[in-house]
Amino acid sequence: MLAILADLLRRVDGLAGERGHVSVARLRDEIDRIRHIARAFHLDGVGSLAGTLQSALSLQGAGPVVMSYLDLMRDAISAEMPAAAEVLAMPVAARPAVGPGARLTA
Repeated sequence: MLAILADLLRRVDGLAGERGHVSVARLRDEIDRIRHIARAFHLDGVGSLAGTLQSALSLQGAGPVVMSYLDLMRDAISAEMPAAAEVLAMPVAARPAVGPGARLTA
């Protein structure tokens, strides 16, 4: 799940970094991909924001509202990350830091 969230963040940040240099058609395609990925992995907040951004693109084109939605999507993705990181970190925390018989030296 962490890889999916990282991919979504990469996609959103990529669009934000290309602001003003990306066609409306490409922007719609990328937002559609983000929406499909988010819905497939039950990231409803991200999927909903992507759908709303698609509607805004249809009505207003690529105006200043795009950056606001990309910021909201980034926040929604980031909000999901700690929960995923905790699940992945649990097996790592259960392992001993040092093998049996090993000595720590300063």
